[in-house]
Amino acid sequence: MAIDMVQTDQAPQAIGTYSQAVKTGNLVFLSGQIGLDPSTMELVSDDTKNQIDRVFSNLQAVCKAAGGDLGKVVKLTVYLTDLADFPTVNEVMANYFQSPYPARAAVGVAALPKGAAVEMDAILALDA
Repeated sequence: MAIDMVQTDQAPQAIGTYSQAVKTGNLVFLSGQIGLDPSTMELVSDDTKNQIDRVFSNLQAVCKAAGGDLGKVVKLTVYLTDLADFPTVNEVMANYFQSPYPARAAVGVAALPKGAAVEMDAILALDA
């Protein structure tokens, strides 16, 4: 089975040895996104809500580059440095997703790259 790299300049470039996403069959595995502005490669803000919003924008850009959108995300994993921010994730997520919502997990972590407050990765299922 072929594995294809997904790349867009509308989301932050990889800051390591990984791809923004890889596609195999009708599945796309999106690497973790933090709240980086793709044009500056800096966090959009110290404000967690602004970072969460940027994370969803970045994920949407990668989904689009792969031929899909957030509505086709089947699994979302959220990493938070403070689990007290989880209600904010739900609030912002409601602006990007409609039912049926993806399966989701939330994990509390000690730290994230560049001092981010949140990171998310996803699995996208494209139409066969």
